[in-house]
Amino acid sequence: MKSRQGELLTSAPPASMAGTAEGRPARSVGTGRAHAKLILLGEHAVVYGAPALALPVPQLSITASAGFSTRGGEPAGVSFTMTGSAWKQVETQASEGLRRLTTDFRASMGIDDARHLDVIIDGSIPLGRGLGSSAACARAVVLALFDLCGREVSERTTFELVQTAENVMHGKASGVDAVTVGANAPLLFQAGEARTPAVGCDALFVVADSGTVGSTKEAVDKLRESFRRHAGTQERFVRQASDLTREAVAALAAGEPAALGSLMTEYHGLLRDAGLSTDRIEAMVGAALDAGSLGAKITGGGLGGCVLALTQPERAREVTQRLHEAGAAQTWIVPLRRLVTHA
Repeated sequence: MKSRQGELLTSAPPASMAGTAEGRPARSVGTGRAHAKLILLGEHAVVYGAPALALPVPQLSITASAGFSTRGGEPAGVSFTMTGSAWKQVETQASEGLRRLTTDFRASMGIDDARHLDVIIDGSIPLGRGLGSSAACARAVVLALFDLCGREVSERTTFELVQTAENVMHGKASGVDAVTVGANAPLLFQAGEARTPAVGCDALFVVADSGTVGSTKEAVDKLRESFRRHAGTQERFVRQASDLTREAVAALAAGEPAALGSLMTEYHGLLRDAGLSTDRIEAMVGAALDAGSLGAKITGGGLGGCVLALTQPERAREVTQRLHEAGAAQTWIVPLRRLVTHA
């Protein structure tokens, strides 16, 4: 799924991994890396086929290292060791999604011997904050496993394996996280396809961690139950979300950051009205807007997580300070223009 301006990235079922990978000498240790992501607009609606506008966050990353070992007659399996400040709390918890991923990898590569897989994961992406930590972790592991076996893996195969883990962890995953954690530029994602939108704006995004772990699965279930109980709400939500996201794509291309910010704030209202915000998130959004942000919203699944504020560079310091005063545990700056220039 190679990304270029205007080119579509498809998630059609891949050929077998052995057929899509080119051989090279196997390694004693394989490594892989992926980064965080942000959703500008499109959360939740993207699962129902609406578009979503997303950004990679290269300064927050996850690295995986993988190697084979023999464990005295133990059946072939996998062990995960989590390191890094953001991951120590789950050091003994190996994700079921990652186990499924490695099982699929073994089967596709024809690895049926007794060698045990040892995977070490080091991450700086906070967990449960809507920053794509699970997708980034899965992508890093996929790349490390193929590197270990001396194979070049296609983006299509990588996407499918990451989706395997994401579907186990979150239920039905849209695929936007799986794509964006490997992207090097903003993406417009819809129905399994992604393209790089035109960017005419030069602004900064301030990302503020509320310090509260959100739950994408809980938020998805809550929204789905609301749709079930109130006829017409799903169609209305998806339509409004789609309209706002398409308008945001146009504002981004036209170089209208004020319009983009206003649309972000309006999308936040859509999520808030759906019951996916919290008191702390609301305080942080209000603080960012009071400090001069062009727009602010929750990003990701909701019920906690992070606030995303769009601001001009000269306002970034004050916006950041006000966000901390409102309860932010930590903040990061993501320059939009630098992402585009890098790509």
